[in-house]
Amino acid sequence: MGSSARALLIFLASVVVTAAPAAAQQCRDDTVWLRGDWGMARFHVDVADSAEERSRGLMFVEKMPATAGMLFVYGHASQTAFWMKNTLIPLDMIFADDKGQVVKVHSNAVPHDETPIPSGSPAQYVLEINGGLARQLGIDVGSEMMHPAIRGAAWPCK
Repeated sequence: MGSSARALLIFLASVVVTAAPAAAQQCRDDTVWLRGDWGMARFHVDVADSAEERSRGLMFVEKMPATAGMLFVYGHASQTAFWMKNTLIPLDMIFADDKGQVVKVHSNAVPHDETPIPSGSPAQYVLEINGGLARQLGIDVGSEMMHPAIRGAAWPCK
């Protein structure tokens, strides 16, 4: 196993294993937690909750730490679509309903591609993280998101 693969495995193990006890204590605006049968993960996020912030998203970002992302927050759940115009890095898009339950994961969206990526089901929250990371962690439909913006959440802040 190469050193980069070994480093990735260590990172993934630390994200999933060390997250469990801290999740209940750290419901913060700059943090999104995800959990599922696969385990648990935490991402440091910027929140895009205005039309202007959502329209800019992660455009022009040249690189992003593996534990970082952006959470898009909408006023209500509806069909939505994203594109990658002016986005420089591949991204995973994790679409979640009004309760923070993941309804779709789109892996490795292609930089600069203007093809719409639809939510498929009504979504109120979209978490963008580095491309390929959702699959590596096991994040999939049915996983749950925790963040203070998610009202009436399946996995509520304590």
